[in-house]
Amino acid sequence: MTASEGTSVIHARYVPYSHAHYAGDLVDGAYSLGLFGDVATELCIRTDGHEGLFASYSDVQFLAPVRAGDCLEVKATLVRVGSRSREIEFAVRVTARGNAERGESAADVLDPPVVATTARGVVVVPRAES
Repeated sequence: MTASEGTSVIHARYVPYSHAHYAGDLVDGAYSLGLFGDVATELCIRTDGHEGLFASYSDVQFLAPVRAGDCLEVKATLVRVGSRSREIEFAVRVTARGNAERGESAADVLDPPVVATTARGVVVVPRAES
């Protein structure tokens, strides 16, 4: 396994209605951060053979709402490789959203997807074994 810049992992996720916290079926921003943790874990497993440990987030941007019923694409891209640290760019994109105007279970594919949340983060992995 080799950690190399540009390596990406993408998760797809449906947001259940049980995660709505606010009026309009809005989901809190921490939901996206939790998804970033999941996709970072897989990225570290693929590049380093370890789950890694989150050290920090920077430049977190909540750009559009995430709602219950949304279909999301969560992407992590490795942008910097240190001896033990890995800097990762994250994005949550809404790829489909419910459309109650067309019916109770109607939904629309969003083309292009809506970028809802972005961030940068640093994870730390164990030293490479000699």
